[in-house]
Amino acid sequence: MPGTVTDGTRRSAPDGLRGQQDVPPGTRGRRRPHRAPLCARLITAAGAVLMLVGVGGIVAVRYFLDRLTGNIQTTSSVLGETAAGGAPAGRLPEGAMNLLLLGLDTRQGWEAKGEISRSDTILVLHITASHDQAYMISIPRDMIAEIPADRSIGFGGSTEKINSAYAYGSMNGRGWTGGAKLATRAVQKLTGIGFDGVVVIDFEGFRGILEAMGGVHMCVDKDSWSSHYTVDSNGRVRYAVGADPTSPPRNALWFRKGCRNMAAWEALEFSRLRHSTNGDYDRQRHQQQLLRAMARKATSAGILTNPAKVSGVMAAAGSSLRMDTHGVPVDDFIFGLKGLAAADLIPIRTNGGTFAAATGGGEGATELTRALFRAAVDDRLGEFLVDHPELVISDGGPL
Repeated sequence: MPGTVTDGTRRSAPDGLRGQQDVPPGTRGRRRPHRAPLCARLITAAGAVLMLVGVGGIVAVRYFLDRLTGNIQTTSSVLGETAAGGAPAGRLPEGAMNLLLLGLDTRQGWEAKGEISRSDTILVLHITASHDQAYMISIPRDMIAEIPADRSIGFGGSTEKINSAYAYGSMNGRGWTGGAKLATRAVQKLTGIGFDGVVVIDFEGFRGILEAMGGVHMCVDKDSWSSHYTVDSNGRVRYAVGADPTSPPRNALWFRKGCRNMAAWEALEFSRLRHSTNGDYDRQRHQQQLLRAMARKATSAGILTNPAKVSGVMAAAGSSLRMDTHGVPVDDFIFGLKGLAAADLIPIRTNGGTFAAATGGGEGATELTRALFRAAVDDRLGEFLVDHPELVISDGGPL
């Protein structure tokens, strides 16, 4: 029946697409849609990085690490001379660390046309001084923020939605390094949090990560529908070319409540859903859920004991990451976080998980959210969340 798929029955790709499970059934012979998954670029890359540091997998991952690091684009121009932890360039800080993860709203062919992107996914990863626990804080893309002036690029500053910062910084051929630099400064200005590393996600060559992992286990907490796919009369899922409705059509693709193993395409689409009661906040929560699911799956025996899977994930991740590690070699940077595991990734909601209207057509940061930012700066998020447990998100799945 149309509109009732992904209710627990895992659908395989049609003939001719076996092994390409990010392609929904019924798409054989058609061009892949031009719109790239917005959050997938962030979450799958972050999951791939966290995959590398899982307990019990260090020896296996080290063997394949060159598959990851060989293709990563790195720079030292985003953070400049000083990073948040106070360590000199080339060394990890001994105390707490903060990483900024940026996922871009980039569409196929934009770079060739000189068109700009916005960082529609902005996620702060705060790692405690013991380097064995991390907190994920998503910054709403529509949050009104001061974007600092940068006279060197002819930008006089602005106060508007924070996802515009990357766009301004990348204009006039300055590319991802310019975009990441201005976006990082804007997030620092908004939150007071300084950063020891920045990761920018490019979707090209990136979809194979979840395929190589064989999908992930996800929990749908309430029935949700996709604005990108529909279901035809034969029960086949199809991309709705040019459609982005605000209410579910009769033949909408629904994700039904419950926990199950999702194919790559299902997990990516679920993490994009935004037409719901809490809109972008539900999407942020699903992004964080996918990151945790990837970390769990990637550190499982099924991945770490399979050299072919490890190699495939490493190759796909390496071609999709752009990083400023403040001069720390990428492999040292990754292994400096080796104490982290999926259960140690704590997802946090800002603004209580609801839209906080602000002047300018976007939203603001509540006083509780500002207190959350200050707790991250002081590395006392654990203590802060004991007093505010309602800010911790449960994804409904196993830790």
